[in-house]
Amino acid sequence: MSIKNNPWNKLARAVSSPRGAKIVAAVWIIAIVALALAAPGSKQVAVSSGEGSAFSQTSSEEAQKIIDERFPSEDGLTALLVFHGKNPITAEERAKIAGISEWLASAGKPPQIAGALPFHTLPKAVQDKMFSDDGTTILLNAAFQKNLESGQLYEGLQQIRTHVEQMGIGSLDFKITGPAGIAADTTSLFKNADFVLMFATVGLILVILMIIYRSPLLAVIPLVISGMVYMVVDRILGLAGKYGWFLVDKQALSIMMILLFAVLTDYCLFVLTRYREELQTSADKYEAMRHALSRVAEPILFSGGTVLIAMLTLFAAVFKPYHHFAPVFSAAMAVIILGGLTLIPAVFALLGRKAFWPFVPKLSKSSAGKTRGFWASLGGFVTRKPGLTAGILLLALLASSLSVTSMKYSFNLLKSFPDSTSSRQGFEILETKFPPGQLAPVSVLLTSEKRLPLDAGFYEKVAALTGLLKNQPGVNAVSPEIMPALPASGSQLPKNVLAADGTALKLQLTLESNPYEPVSLDRIDLLRGSSPALLEKSGLSPSEFTLHYAGQTAEQLDVRNMNKRDTILLFSLITLFITIMLLIQTQSFKHALTMIATMLLSYTATLGLGWMIFHFVLGYDSISYRLPVYTFVFLIALGVDYNIMLVSRIKEEASRYPWKEAVSRGVALTGGVISSAGLILAATFTVLITQPLQELFLFGLTMALGILLDTFLVRGMLLPALLVFTGDRKKSGITRETGTDLTAPR
Repeated sequence: MSIKNNPWNKLARAVSSPRGAKIVAAVWIIAIVALALAAPGSKQVAVSSGEGSAFSQTSSEEAQKIIDERFPSEDGLTALLVFHGKNPITAEERAKIAGISEWLASAGKPPQIAGALPFHTLPKAVQDKMFSDDGTTILLNAAFQKNLESGQLYEGLQQIRTHVEQMGIGSLDFKITGPAGIAADTTSLFKNADFVLMFATVGLILVILMIIYRSPLLAVIPLVISGMVYMVVDRILGLAGKYGWFLVDKQALSIMMILLFAVLTDYCLFVLTRYREELQTSADKYEAMRHALSRVAEPILFSGGTVLIAMLTLFAAVFKPYHHFAPVFSAAMAVIILGGLTLIPAVFALLGRKAFWPFVPKLSKSSAGKTRGFWASLGGFVTRKPGLTAGILLLALLASSLSVTSMKYSFNLLKSFPDSTSSRQGFEILETKFPPGQLAPVSVLLTSEKRLPLDAGFYEKVAALTGLLKNQPGVNAVSPEIMPALPASGSQLPKNVLAADGTALKLQLTLESNPYEPVSLDRIDLLRGSSPALLEKSGLSPSEFTLHYAGQTAEQLDVRNMNKRDTILLFSLITLFITIMLLIQTQSFKHALTMIATMLLSYTATLGLGWMIFHFVLGYDSISYRLPVYTFVFLIALGVDYNIMLVSRIKEEASRYPWKEAVSRGVALTGGVISSAGLILAATFTVLITQPLQELFLFGLTMALGILLDTFLVRGMLLPALLVFTGDRKKSGITRETGTDLTAPR
């Protein structure tokens, strides 16, 4: 296609003209200033979305709602205070612990504390039962006020730690775990994480660009452009959070920043590579940029558009961490695409050849001709032996993909925390010293639309129900033990067992296994399924009564179910939509299917190879259940960029050369820029290893591994080899009679 007939020529002319480039730069600067004055930063309005349903429709959330409504309490999150020694706790240490308990019940306690277990007032016989069997460990609990921010929880726990240190507890270790401890540790872990992430990302990109271009301006300018776009995105998200347009998730912001800098740097590379070519044939810097942008605008739009579609697809997820990623990344990608099509070409058009100093591109008669270098040699080899290349790579990738079937997933958030974290250490101590199920008991609710019939016959049936529950596989205990002959008033029921309105009973079920392990989730799943039968056997009609299960294990079961549902849905929708985008862009069913197939194979091979490294090299027994979805969304969406850049150039070269040679030239002409872009993208995701959570650490490593695999093997060799077979080798821009290139520019 000639430059005159290129549909992107109008945009290129508007953005790249002397007047247009200045207007574009001015508009971006004005937007940055205006938004800075009108909106807060995104971090000021960001919140942690949690692990529930975006629409609050899960069974455990329904059960928790019943508890909140029918068993109202002023208590918020609970902190578990763990005192642990190598030897049995002495009488003197016991007295110190009693003193801490007394302080937590006094007026001098932290204002965030609503109440605490009165260990100091309990009879010695009762206190003795609170110690572990070996006498080395005891657990106290303190409930915080409702609806406190994580920062307030952190401050309250710090006051407790300070008081314990001042009192002195001898040789005992003191740890704080439980929901409040986990929330506070999360705040502490990420206190300076964003600063470290930003500094590491910018520094790493700067170093890589210096190595690639050996030009100070070409290293700094992409970062300046990325910084300008980031300031716009940051304030737009700040506006969204301020006015409640959508929730701004904290974790999404961290990953979004990496995505923004990496993608915009990639777009700078794509534009610069083509701009350098055009500067060798055009004396006018604005005309050269017009030619360059008219060629790369479509690939940038389609590559950015496919990432945007993948992010929009996340709105279909019901799991909060997935669903709340959608608005943050969708808004960011829309601005990133706009920056790629306007700000990048405008800035470099204004700078012209000066941007490339000291290696300024000079005018030459023609930039076309014989390609040289590593990628030219590789392109020639792949097109000469496409069967051998594709065969070896397909076998290697398929072999790596087989490990996916052996992957194991963890639903325990604490396993993602560093070993040195107080909440993780405290939980692990409790796990070894007390029955695992006691760490997070399950609340079982027997509810009715009407008031419960508090008579002897009803209590007899409830007693039968508790017996049936206790005899279920994996159940250690059910409390309280409902006596069949309680008075009709229910006055002998323990506190908080009977709802204030008389429509519900609350029991506590303790499992034998760790409440976060898959076996515990399976137990609750079986109990949910058998609830009608249990009611029937105990004499309670399922049409009048309902059993609900609340607590950490029930919540994690719902998380597992939501994750499974969203994984299937997101994988299907993203694959479908990206295939459609590729079909529109390539105008070839064969090419679109080939491209999406190689991306899917690259993903499964990455996941399989990553699991082998994590399991056999790093020694992890399991990985976060969220890792497959996160890596799929980003690897597939970002991998499209390189597909589109490669195939677009091959199609362009096919207008002047036979198909096989066009493939070889496409690899040679894009190999350098794609590999450079891939290295930058992989390096920026590697920055996530600086983050304190294991989940982010593994996500960063997996993304880096996948991007490098995709860039050098799949995009550099496998896809070109397959395109040799799928291309229409009968058609060419070269006439058979004369060998004249009818479509070459004149």
